[in-house]
Formats: sequence, structure tokens, C-alpha cells
Amino acid sequence: MPDAPTALAQRLEAQRTAFAAEPYPAWEVRADRLRRLQKLLTAHEPEIAQAIDADFGGRPRFETDLAEVWPSLEEVKVALREGRGWMKPQRAPVAKWFLPAGAQVLPQPLGVVGIIVPWNYPLFLAVAPMAAAIAAGNRVLVKMSEYTPRFSALFATLCAKAFKADEVDVVTGDAQVAAQFAALPFDHLLFTGSTSVGRKVMAAAAANLTPVTLELGGKSPTVVAPGYPLAKAVERILVGKLINAGQTCIAPDYVLLPRGEVDAFVEAARACSRRLYPQGLADVHYCSVVDARQYRRLTAALDDALARGARAEPLFAGVQRDDAGHRLAPQLVFDVPPDNALATDEIFGPLLPVLPYDRVDDAIAHVNAGPRPLALYWFDDDRQRTQRALERTHAGGVTVNDTLLHVAQYELPFGGVGHSGMGHYHGRWGFETFSKLKPVVWQAKVNAMSLFLPPYRPLAHKMLKLMKRS
Repeated sequence: MPDAPTALAQRLEAQRTAFAAEPYPAWEVRADRLRRLQKLLTAHEPEIAQAIDADFGGRPRFETDLAEVWPSLEEVKVALREGRGWMKPQRAPVAKWFLPAGAQVLPQPLGVVGIIVPWNYPLFLAVAPMAAAIAAGNRVLVKMSEYTPRFSALFATLCAKAFKADEVDVVTGDAQVAAQFAALPFDHLLFTGSTSVGRKVMAAAAANLTPVTLELGGKSPTVVAPGYPLAKAVERILVGKLINAGQTCIAPDYVLLPRGEVDAFVEAARACSRRLYPQGLADVHYCSVVDARQYRRLTAALDDALARGARAEPLFAGVQRDDAGHRLAPQLVFDVPPDNALATDEIFGPLLPVLPYDRVDDAIAHVNAGPRPLALYWFDDDRQRTQRALERTHAGGVTVNDTLLHVAQYELPFGGVGHSGMGHYHGRWGFETFSKLKPVVWQAKVNAMSLFLPPYRPLAHKMLKLMKRS
């Protein structure tokens, strides 16, 4: 049996060979593959939800349907509805000096696309880039997360039944397999995960000059401006924070709040949390932390902060931790030491630091002092102040007066900036990411290019002077 690197290389080569035999699939071929992906999702929803629930040790079925199954189906539906138009060559203008030549942009499949999937939304973050890559005419090789082993195995089995291995092939395995996967000479590689691992993926891809799309994360800030209705802000922040128990790359990571509203914010957050999850930590609608490893990371960061003077305000009544079930109740955390993990790292859990500010400019300065985040949430009824904030801050995406919603808009590009990633996808943006937008010029039968051939005659010099002055 070949060792893992050889086996992976062989799987890639099988797809390369198949792509070489069909380098520009007709729309009917691409649509057939998309429909098979669609059928895979609709025919196996219960098994998919059960596998993800088992991997998490308790994830509400509704959250899986809302945050994974539905958006995955939407990505496929959008590609099926719009893909034929996306792949048509687009006419482009020609500089007047080259008329009557013509020009166009031809979207051409890249070849074989690699996709590395994280554990937090293992279905959607596999299917969304897959749909875009398939619509663009590519073959796809997917590496699933080892931290969702049941779903990863199920998805590999379902894809093996729905696709030939030279169309879509799904790889499972540990971090060593992921490193070997990233080192393969793909035509494009998309990675979703942490910034630290993203650096390693980019370094591995650089050896092959493989272009990468990195969907990372970071500390996505939420700013509540003075005068914004606090109860409304609290509900929308907590919904965005507590879905999937905060294990969302665009979850609000911390809140910047006017200093005089801290006590009211705590009171409103506690009331809202208990209304959303009346059974507290035991509520069936509240998700578990995915595994003991992530649970220990979160509780260690919280315990260190508390031991060094931070203050926590529990939002649930009763039990706050279930070590055996790796379930952690949400808490607001104040006065976090600046070198504590809750202040320096993406939290990826139900802990929410709150930082009071005195002036809006102070809040903006705090956002700009850190690495550029994947998301920014701004709560404000003042349109001019909001516009200034949008112009003065950088983020991969923004939702104003709510959270998370920008990720569900398929006419918008989704991606990071700086430490939160590079490149983007969703809808047409994904199609273009996985295509070479090839410029093509069609020379006319009758043209003036012969005037510029050597030896350069006086007319050529006159023409060039005219071109330079115009």
C-alpha cells in the first residue's frame, strides 16, 4: 500500500488527467455535478445532522439546518441558476487605437481545486467552495477535519457514491495528512481555519506557487454607539455570539460599549440569554463545545483571566460548566488582562469580553490597533457616524445593526483582509475565484498594425506623437 503522500499525489494526478481530457466542461456537465451535490444534501439531511450532532456531543438540529444545510443548498441553487451566465465570455472594450479589433474576458476553469475544511461548520464550509469550484468547471479534492470524524467519514462516503473520484474526491485524516494535502501542487487551494494554521498552509502552497484563498478569523469587534437601543443591540449580539456556542469565525468576539451603559448591558444580556435558553446549560437548543480539547482551551483562558483580576458575569442561572459534556455557559468578561488569551486570540466560544469606551473615536482606535478582523458589527442609528466608521476601519465584512447577516448574502463577496484572510468567494465571486479570467483579443482582418513595423517610417513617428498627446 502506498504511503500517504504518494496516495494523495495519485488522487490529485487522477483528477489532473481527467481535467486534461475535458478542460472546458459544457454547462450541462457542470450542472449535472451540481445537481448530484444538491441531491446528496437533500437525500441525506437526517444522517448529516446526526453525524454533526454526535461529533459535537450535542448540537441542535435546527442550528445545523439553519447554518449548514440551508446555506449549502442556497450556494448550489445560486450556481445552478446563474452558472450558465457566469461562464459566458464577457465582451470588453478595445482602446480606440486598436479598432476594429475586438476583446473579451473568457472565464476558464483552473483545473484541480483543493479545499481544506474546518470543524466548526463542516458541511457548509465544504459545500460552499465545492459548488463554486464545480460551477467554474474544475475537479475538486477536499480534505475534511479530523475533529469531526463521524461527519467527515459520512461525507466522504456520500461523495464517493455521488461522484467519480476524478470529479470530486474527499480525503480524511489527521493534521499530518492535512499538511501533506496543502503541499500538493493544486491549481488553487482554499483553506478555512485559524490564522496560525493559515500561515503554514500558505507557506506549503508557496513551494508550488499555488494561489490560495485563506478564510481565517480573528477578533471580530462589535461597537455599540451612544444612543442605540440597548435591548435591541443585546439580542442581536447574543444571537450572533451564541449560535453554535460561539464557534463561528464571524461571531462577535468582543463588545465595545459606552462606559455608562455597562450595568444596563449586563442586565439586558442576562435577561435575553435566559429568554433564549430558558433551561440554561441543559437547554436542548444550546450547542456544546465541539470537544474536550476546545473546552479546556476556553476554560483555561477564563480561569487565568479571573485569577488575574478579571470579572465574569454569568448569563445563565445555575450550572455554568459541564466538564464531561464539554458544555460551557455564556459569560460576559470584564477587565481581561491584555496578554490573556481572551484578549489576544480569537475566542471561538461563548465567552464575550466587554470593553467600555469614553468616545466613539476611542472605540475606532481600539479596532484599528489590532489585526484587521474578518467581521465588524456596528450598532448605530446615526448614518453619518456609521459611514465615518466604515471608512476609517478595515474588516473582511460588515453588518450594521445586526450580526452575521453579511455572510448569507450571495451577491456579496465573503472573505478576510490582512490577518483574517485573503481572497473571497460565494456566488459569482466564488466562480471567479476558481476561474482564470482570461483576456482575449480578436484582431480584425483589416487593421493598422503594419504602420508600426520596423523600419519605423515618418508616418509611424507622427502616429505615436498623436497617440501620446491624445
